[in-house]
Amino acid sequence: MKTIKHIFAFSAFLIISAFAVSAQTTLPSLSGGSVDVQAQRGKVVILAVGASWLPLSGKQAEYTNSLAKKYAGKNVAIYFVLTDSTNPKSKNYATDAQLRQWASSKGLSVTVLRDSDGAATLRKFGIDQLPSFVVLDKSGVKSGETFGGSSPGFDITVPISKKVDSLL
Repeated sequence: MKTIKHIFAFSAFLIISAFAVSAQTTLPSLSGGSVDVQAQRGKVVILAVGASWLPLSGKQAEYTNSLAKKYAGKNVAIYFVLTDSTNPKSKNYATDAQLRQWASSKGLSVTVLRDSDGAATLRKFGIDQLPSFVVLDKSGVKSGETFGGSSPGFDITVPISKKVDSLL
């Protein structure tokens, strides 16, 4: 009987843990407060997911600003999510102040969010590479595949815009 109770308790713990990871869509903003990226009802959401230590994230910031300019005044919310670690022992550690400086140096014109454990957003939206873009439909559900990678001469804003336009 004791074994059954332990199995039940462990199973309940796993279910609750899995739900907590899948439900985590609220991220802290570098400017204060937090944003639930899936609770932007009625808006299409673009998440640019990158890291300050990744050179390609600089180009991603340019793309993000381009998308922000294109969709200004429309039912589109755009966020840049930095996945730098909050653990000082990590080689990818960065303070909020360092990330604010990075965002400022890149001229980011959108709200910058921080993934508190460095990987929750990657798990939540099935992202397997950085930098990437994810588009959420007006009900907060991921729409289509992740837009990832970067190639010289390829403007990733074109396929992202096609996806967003189809959802507006």
